[in-house]
Amino acid sequence: MKLTGAQMVLACLELENVDVVFGFPGGAVLTLYDEIYKRGLRHILTCHEQGAAHAADGYARVTNKPGVVIATSGPGATNLVTGIATAYMDSVPLIAITGQVAKPFIGTDAFQEADITGITLPVTKHNYLVKDICELPWILKEAFYIANTGRKGPVLIDLPKDIQAQEGEFDYPDRLKISTYRPTYEGHPGQIIKACDAIRKAKKPLLYTGGGVISSGAHEKLLEFSRKARIPVTTTLMGLGGVPCDYELFLGMPGMHGTYAANNAINEAELLIAVGVRFDDRVTGKLDTFAPNARVIHIDIDPAEIGKNVLADIPIVGDVKLVLTEMLKRIQPGDTEMWCAKVLGWKKAHPIRYRQESNNCLKPQYVIEALHRLTGGEAIVTTDVGQHQMWAAHYYRMKNPRNFITSGGLGTMGFGFPAAIGAQVAFPEKKVICIAGDGSFQMNSQELATAVKYKLPVKVAIINNQYLGMVRQWQKLFYGGRYSQTSLAGSPDFVRLAEAYGAAGFRARNVGEVETVIDAALNTPGPVVIDFQVDPEEDVLPMVAPNTSIVEMIGGEER
Repeated sequence: MKLTGAQMVLACLELENVDVVFGFPGGAVLTLYDEIYKRGLRHILTCHEQGAAHAADGYARVTNKPGVVIATSGPGATNLVTGIATAYMDSVPLIAITGQVAKPFIGTDAFQEADITGITLPVTKHNYLVKDICELPWILKEAFYIANTGRKGPVLIDLPKDIQAQEGEFDYPDRLKISTYRPTYEGHPGQIIKACDAIRKAKKPLLYTGGGVISSGAHEKLLEFSRKARIPVTTTLMGLGGVPCDYELFLGMPGMHGTYAANNAINEAELLIAVGVRFDDRVTGKLDTFAPNARVIHIDIDPAEIGKNVLADIPIVGDVKLVLTEMLKRIQPGDTEMWCAKVLGWKKAHPIRYRQESNNCLKPQYVIEALHRLTGGEAIVTTDVGQHQMWAAHYYRMKNPRNFITSGGLGTMGFGFPAAIGAQVAFPEKKVICIAGDGSFQMNSQELATAVKYKLPVKVAIINNQYLGMVRQWQKLFYGGRYSQTSLAGSPDFVRLAEAYGAAGFRARNVGEVETVIDAALNTPGPVVIDFQVDPEEDVLPMVAPNTSIVEMIGGEER
């Protein structure tokens, strides 16, 4: 069957069951967009390519399907880079299709030419510059296969303008076998037996779990494993929702802003069972003090992560869900009751705390607790990056996987709101709340136009403390209180900004107004922005200073 390159792209999207794409057109993708028009594929037009990339990312995270984003050549493609890097760091399947100048002009510094495959080589799982129409069907198939298998991630296809218009034979393969790409899914049986034996003998085991649990859909197996073996669980920021936050043996998040129970459990554990984690520096603190007494079992689908930061005594390469399934057949509980009692004692004695006095400044923690209470903890929550992200992680207590969407690895300000748009596109009937900072929100606030245009009922809760809050906190603690360029005085009136775009806006300045405005927002159709004006001096505590042990926590007691 003869098709043009643009027709091949659309046929591929149909065969891969893609029901929506995000993007922004331009000269080098006009042929492709003409085909989108003819086929009637649902397309969400954002106001900026970065917003399109983050929206496709948010869609992918909540659906477990690859998100698709399209941009033109040159600045259109380069505007995707932050979104692609965000997806890469958090192992999110993303297909980025970029236009390119016609083949004869590549390398001539033609109008809107950029070497996007070279630029994105370090932040894509793989990328392609299409040079031959005959190769396009295989490239399209490979792109989806690579993005959505093994350790998932973004793949970019750079498609020259002339190839979009050329005709070629469309022979789309049913399946692929790439000799140089063979992800390992089944854990080695001998290593699984060793791990189960070590767990049975351990008096102080601890499950340290991350985003790999969410990615593989292993949350039910993880909970079953913890219950059967009676092992406490701590989850990274990316792993939140892997076990319900109200689960008895859940100790909270470890690391720089981790709980007392989680950090001390890591410090005292004699066996650390690391599941779908990469031992990120925000969790480990000073590496040579991390889990000093523990042997390490490390389960991960990416062999490059095992031994990269922390030596594994029992490495298991494989899909987390499949490995836990096999371990559940063999696991026998050890003698862990005294250990469980100890860590649960820490959890009870040292909870994350704050103090909200009715007549004083509104505390951001109170706002997020109110959001949790009034949504029953059932909303999909996206965040930007900063103090509000940490407060959301602690106080919006997750029940389910794929309901907490945040930029963990890259730490991308401006991610949360367009990601919420993508999540709402995926699940129009669900409550989607973006918890944002006043600094982060302004990085992609133009996407209010997108939410209004497509009638997406995203609710944005701006934790407005008039600062780049996390930067201010570091300046306070480690730079002698010299607040260099962190004041956001002069920010817009967010209520009026929302109204200018055609959205609804509400504001709360004190405790008495919080529930009223949240209730009003949840019952208002369409997008809503809530400006919560909170205590500008509130810090995220506890906190671990850089290059120190995670048990050397600053603050955290009730103040």
